[in-house]
Amino acid sequence: MTHSRQYYRQLIRTQRNQLSQEAQQQAAKSLAKHFLSLPEINRAQHIALYLPADGEVDTSLIINKLSLIGKSIYLPVIHPFSAGHLLFLSYDSSTTMVCNRYKILEPKLMKDDIIPVNQLDIICTPLVAFDKQGHRLGMGGGYYDRTLAPWFHYNSGPKPIGLAHSCQEVEQLPIESWDVPLPKIVTQKQIWDWE
Repeated sequence: MTHSRQYYRQLIRTQRNQLSQEAQQQAAKSLAKHFLSLPEINRAQHIALYLPADGEVDTSLIINKLSLIGKSIYLPVIHPFSAGHLLFLSYDSSTTMVCNRYKILEPKLMKDDIIPVNQLDIICTPLVAFDKQGHRLGMGGGYYDRTLAPWFHYNSGPKPIGLAHSCQEVEQLPIESWDVPLPKIVTQKQIWDWE
């Protein structure tokens, strides 16, 4: 039986938020190891990540390691004029951060720090849940589905990779026409690959 999207959002967010600090740290470490072993990460120069919120797997270890090996890191910023869309801004330890409307930290919007989405090599996406077919359930705003639509429909633009705790896997998600399935999802336990 497939439950509603809202059911999975509540269930998985609750499970994720119940992870102990130790479990979170272990997951972040193991996931970073899997992620950094991916050949496409080795080849990529411009990588978009995100800062964790609401129990999402911590990406700071990945960000630090990528910075150390000379990769350029970008974080999403909610577009101020185009509703439901994201901009991506360069990020390092000196970047000024502000809270967006969802209380998530993002780089302060500076025009010179924006990179056009099509110049990114990889976009790492947060997600609430995923299934064995690579379908991703987000928070419901559709920001990443809109951002990744050119990749999905025309196979152009940055490659998406989902990052998640293994407890976020479900058997089958209810999907909508606008949902963008992911070619790859990395958890602390394994790399899911549908390419």
